[in-house]
This record gives sequence, structure tokens and C-alpha cells, in this order.
Amino acid sequence: MAARKSTKRKKARPTPSRPATRRAAFRLTVRKPTSLAGKALRPGPRRQDLEAIEIASRDELVALQTKRLKWSLAHAYRNVPHYRRKFDAAGVHPDDFRRLEDLRKFPFTAKEDLRVTYPFGMFAVPREKVLRIHASSGTTGKPTVVGYTQADLDNWADLGARSIRASGGRPGDIVHIAYGYGLFTGGLGAHYGAERLGCTVIPMSGGMTERQVQLIADFKPDIIMVTPSYMLAIADEFDKQGLDARASSLKIGIHGAEPWTDAMRREIEERFAIDAIDIYGLSEVMGPGVANECVETKDGPTVWEDHFYPEIIDPGTGEPVPDGTTGELVFTSLTKEALPVIRYRTRDLTALLPGTARSMRRMARITGRTDDMLIIRGVNVFPTQIEELILRVPELSPHYVLELRREGQLDTLDIVVEAKPAFIGRSDTETAAADKLAGLVKSYIGISARVRPVPAGGVARSLGKAKRVIDLRPKD
Repeated sequence: MAARKSTKRKKARPTPSRPATRRAAFRLTVRKPTSLAGKALRPGPRRQDLEAIEIASRDELVALQTKRLKWSLAHAYRNVPHYRRKFDAAGVHPDDFRRLEDLRKFPFTAKEDLRVTYPFGMFAVPREKVLRIHASSGTTGKPTVVGYTQADLDNWADLGARSIRASGGRPGDIVHIAYGYGLFTGGLGAHYGAERLGCTVIPMSGGMTERQVQLIADFKPDIIMVTPSYMLAIADEFDKQGLDARASSLKIGIHGAEPWTDAMRREIEERFAIDAIDIYGLSEVMGPGVANECVETKDGPTVWEDHFYPEIIDPGTGEPVPDGTTGELVFTSLTKEALPVIRYRTRDLTALLPGTARSMRRMARITGRTDDMLIIRGVNVFPTQIEELILRVPELSPHYVLELRREGQLDTLDIVVEAKPAFIGRSDTETAAADKLAGLVKSYIGISARVRPVPAGGVARSLGKAKRVIDLRPKD
């Protein structure tokens, strides 16, 4: 028992000393602030402000990951009966893990594992050691429940702070948080990360869009943390109130909780004159702050590999694929006490890429989720593909919803999309825009779609994750 406790103490606050002596192995990217609408946008953090592990050599990172994976596998096997049964059924034991490549011998974990053990069956510590519980919405079944010990909460706050700093945030910044608070991990995850960095937090939560704009105008925050779709709803409210969003105090937007495209990033940056930065996380793995883009490069979220080991697998076969190949993202936690996750299938489709602003690997932008994929007349379609094409048509806004129906034996797709206010009521322009989008969808995706432009407000706004698909097909 004494040896086990010693291991826990070492992993609670990852500050390995060796990387500090080998920083020259990684060259830090430097970004000069760019003037945009009269604003001096933020550069990246100074080298001396980074944790040593962020720019450690690959060998040092692998050594740390291997050590922590050995602990995490043993911790899950000893303390979670469900993991022990799965490992035994697969014929593997934590002692079989000696190097990173051995992880592929171990079985996957999926959302269904958390549901069949609902509510606390996946906890690896006594329930009284769990200081906080979060859960998913449970819209497709029982919610998935996650728990955190004090060490877990400390690590989460540290990684939240690291993510905000990577986005260009600094101690003393005012951070306006418009992610929802409650069982959803977004609000509190952002909140404690901002406080850990030394920022002033405005815990606004979602909704009350008029008040969101009022507080941004009055409190003058430097940073906003919110879903990208709701950020555009806030932009619309600025316009409605006759205010110039580009003249606001905001310099940085940290956006996540839903897939979004580079075209939407450009839309947000142009409307607010800010840097729009991608943050990634999911409650089963931790919450926001599993990975985060660096403002120096804005080339995909850097995975904080000292706490989460990423893999990309072929979603059909489950076999690992090489870095640079698109597939399903899988995570194994390296330091989680209350709820270790072993090879958790996220369903997110991306690729792993070499590090740039940090030595840790990056994720390519999420192209969709395996469970969000639509099959329309034999063609695989992701909502983000449609979004990318909508944003190519200047008369249309990024507020849209996809309606699926079945007519006879065939599935049909309607794209309901708002026309920009300047073009509302101009039937010839709306018709031309609809025809252009339908042509783009046919050319780039290979399916026929009916496009229905609607006035501003014709698509319901989401206060959190946007609902992009309404499936009206009969349930067989």
C-alpha cells in the first residue's frame, strides 16, 4: 500500500524535473500580435511561462506516459470490477503492459460501459472520496456519470488554466463564461481553469442573450468561453442592439463542446475581431481542457499528452492507424483517480499530427462523429460538411438545421437555413442563394438536397450545443 500511495503523490501534480534540462530539444513558435479593427491581438505565452512538460522531448514524454499508463491500468483493474472482468475476458493483465504499443492489447471502453454500470459502478475509489459528480444529458438513454477526487479536480483546474494560457489568456484577464453550468462539465470546467490561472471570472452561464451582450459591454471582458454556435447568436444580438461587436473589449474566444469548421472560425473572427480558439474535451475523459489550440499557430488542439494518451483507430475494425490518418479518437487517462478510462472510444473523427507550438501532438479539426454520420441514399454525410458549404454562400448565415424525411422508399434532405438580414424578402436573391447551395451540396457531397431559406430567427437558437439534425423518418 505504501508504494501505491507514493505513486499517487507523484502523479497528482505533474512537474517532472528532467524536461527542464532538455528544453532545447523543442523550438518554441513565436507569434507577433496582429492588429485587427484597432485591437492588438495576443501573442502566445513566453517560454518561461510554460510548464517544462509542454516543451519536453518526445523521449521524456514517452517515459512519463509509460510510467503513468502502468499505474492507470493497474488502478482500473484493482478497483473497478467491470474493468477486471473485461481485461480477464480479453486475456490481458496490467502486467502485460511494458511499452506504449502494448496498450492495443487491452479492450476498448464505450459509453455503454458507463451506462450498464450506472450510476457509480465505474468509480475506482470509494464514493465518499468523490468530491464532485457530473453527468451527460442522457438524451439517448441513461446519463453517463463521472466523478472527481480532489486530485482530479486539481488536475482539471491546472489543465483548464494551461488551455486558457495557450489561447493567449493571462493572469488578471476578465473571462466571460457562457457555457452552461450544472451537470454539464463546460461551465465549471472553464470556471475553475480561469480562476487557477488568476483570471477574474464572470459566471454568466448560457441563455439570456440580451444580458450577455449587456455584461460584455459593461464589464469589458478580455476572453469569452462559449460554444461557437452560441457565439454567433451573441453576434446577432449585438447587431440587434445596434452595437458593433468588433469594437467590444473581447480579444479571445475559446470555443468548444461541438464540432465547428474553419469557415465558422473565420465568421466569428470577422464579426468580433478576435482570435477564435478551439478547446476540446468530453466529460467521460475529464471535461473541457483535454486538448486546446495554441494562439501562436491555431492549427488544431494540442493534446495534453501528459494526462491523456491518444490513439486513432479505424472505426470499423478497431485497429490503430498511423498518425496523420483520419479515424476515431480514443483516449486512455493517465492520472484520473475517481474514473479512470481505458481506451475510451470518443466517436469523434480526427487525425493525430506532429506538435508545433508545443512538443505534444495535435488533433486535426473534428470532422464529425461516427454516431452523427447520416446515410442518405447510400452516401455518408456529416453536418459539418453542409456547414462548410453554407458559409461559402454570402447571402446565407451559419444558422441552419437539417431535416430528414422519407418519401416513398427514398430518404430526402431539406436544409433549412437563415438568410442574412440584408437579403430577407428579396425572393430572387434567396432563390439564387438556395440554388447555389444545392449545387454545392450536389457537387461536393454527391446528394440532392432541397434548400429552404428562412428569415432571421427562423432557426431555433441553442443555448449550448447546437441541434443540427431533425430526423423525421419513420422508426423502423
